[in-house]
Amino acid sequence: MRLENKVAIVTGGGSGFGAAIAKRFAEEGAKLVVNDINDANGERIAGEIERAQGQGTAFYVHGDVSVNAAMAALARATLDRFGRIDIMVNNAGTTHENGPMLEVPEQVFDRVFAVNVKSLYLSALHMVPAMRRQGGGVILNTASTAGLRARGGLVWYCASKGAAVMATKSMAHELAADRIRVNALCPVAGETPLLPTFMGGDTPELRAKFLSSIPLGRFAQPRDVANAALYLASEEADFITGVAFEVDGGRCI
Repeated sequence: MRLENKVAIVTGGGSGFGAAIAKRFAEEGAKLVVNDINDANGERIAGEIERAQGQGTAFYVHGDVSVNAAMAALARATLDRFGRIDIMVNNAGTTHENGPMLEVPEQVFDRVFAVNVKSLYLSALHMVPAMRRQGGGVILNTASTAGLRARGGLVWYCASKGAAVMATKSMAHELAADRIRVNALCPVAGETPLLPTFMGGDTPELRAKFLSSIPLGRFAQPRDVANAALYLASEEADFITGVAFEVDGGRCI
């Protein structure tokens, strides 16, 4: 069991990459706190984990990661139930529809940066003190290949994920003395609910266009990202911090 006796929080854990990460961590012995804004999805994933791994191994906490009080409540609920926070996976994310940069409404821009960037700040405010008290921990930020390679049509999403990558590296530098490792996952477009928004629709032609940029010829699957997250969260990666870990089938080559 690679995460035995560890406590992990996964934001956006009700679907897509987050759900796969939560389940994979639970398979390796972690206790899970599943966070989402979709109660039906979040409760379903927490329930599936408990049915597979046993009663008391997971629970769901509703909360918007861009709201300070919600992030504080998530930390408090985790500590009240499990007494510690070993792994924080800042996975919740959103995007604007693929299209001209000047046509993205201001409120959509604000939401993208609130969920993809401000949430990292709020998470640090409430999770880092707990990790310091216990002598260390792991933070994983779900960034994107869009934070490493530009793609027209997703300008403001790319900017938000570039900020997430640099925040990860800077956090890793500052928190190393506290034995808190911080790394970023950088998946290519994946088979998740956000895929049609990334592509600006969902047609065979759009899929072919996106797939042509991935040398291994397929989209990321949630299990691909979950396996990468497991490695970075485990003691096998004890000497790895500040990396932007590409899970991309060669997209960033």
